[in-house]
Amino acid sequence: MKYRKFGKLDWKVSALGFGAMRLPVLNEEHSNINEPEAIKMLRYAIDHGVNYIDSAYFYHRGNSEVVVGKALKDGYREKVKIATKLPCGDVKSPADFDRLLNEQLKRLQDKKVDFYLLHGLNKVEWAKVRDFGVIKWAEGAMKDGRIGRLGFSFHDSYDVFQNIVDAYDDWVLCQIQYNYMDEQLQAGTKGLEYAHKKGLAVVVMEPIRGGRLAKPPEKVAKIWAGAPVQKTPQEWALRWVWNHPEVTLALSGMSTMQQVIENIGYAENSQPHNLTAAELALIERARDAYVSLTAVSCTACRYCMPCPNDVDIPRVFEFYNEAMVYNTVAEQRRMYNNPRFKERSADKFIKCDQCVEKCPQKLPIPELLEKAHAFLTAKEN
Repeated sequence: MKYRKFGKLDWKVSALGFGAMRLPVLNEEHSNINEPEAIKMLRYAIDHGVNYIDSAYFYHRGNSEVVVGKALKDGYREKVKIATKLPCGDVKSPADFDRLLNEQLKRLQDKKVDFYLLHGLNKVEWAKVRDFGVIKWAEGAMKDGRIGRLGFSFHDSYDVFQNIVDAYDDWVLCQIQYNYMDEQLQAGTKGLEYAHKKGLAVVVMEPIRGGRLAKPPEKVAKIWAGAPVQKTPQEWALRWVWNHPEVTLALSGMSTMQQVIENIGYAENSQPHNLTAAELALIERARDAYVSLTAVSCTACRYCMPCPNDVDIPRVFEFYNEAMVYNTVAEQRRMYNNPRFKERSADKFIKCDQCVEKCPQKLPIPELLEKAHAFLTAKEN
């Protein structure tokens, strides 16, 4: 296993972290974790050098933390650092901070979590927990020993990311989505470099884009097949992430023992600046092939927002593009038709053309929304 310095801390972390978000389950029920297999996988990873386990309050509907706690019995707790996350969306008052953390410690059967992250921060959630005094509260929890160090995970624009990084001098880590398809998404490369410059450890989530990059469409598969040295699509994706010296570790949400074994093998050969110019060009070709499958060339700049009819235009196009590029049609239709998104869906759209005027690319947004909605609401054959 290769190790990298963890931000400001005098500690080195494994290049591969175990994300306990996609543990094996029984009967395809997300909350019903196959505990014996999950514990076996976690302990195998630790035995082979993984020393960072990531969980969260919501993972596996609350059962991820429970299984992690069980896996770390029998001396395994002393071999790793645990990261879990405050569910900011569930915080309704400052009193919830203690309630939620204490519940998580009980699930983990532990007195302390090494890294506590504010989960999924965006502009709205950050403003809420900040104004509730989350920093002062967390400093108290660090003082009383329930939390080791504080960090955050992130889903918003770069400007919001920079604002959060600058808001507190003692962040130890940030967690961002980053892979060769998402260089400009959310915090992106710019955020990666900024956080690193400020001394934060940068934990990368979705290095294989939730497994999507492991199952390429035919057009992309042909590019990988033409590589002089054959590697799996997931190894190319992980190597691209590890190639960045600013990356501290890559998290992988592993569901099978085979994935654990393979990813540990990839991590053993991970190094920054380890990709040749030819290999980087190969990955660029794969990225271009994915992009060519995109249905709508929306960059999610959000200049079209807010929509006067409250349609989340970029999100609608994201559902559509994800379905077409990664062949995840059923998944995207399910999320688009979820009641929680219904009030933002494209059927609320009225052709006022304000969005067309604001769009830097002058996309025919009304027509594209109509097309996306028809596709995303079509019944499965």
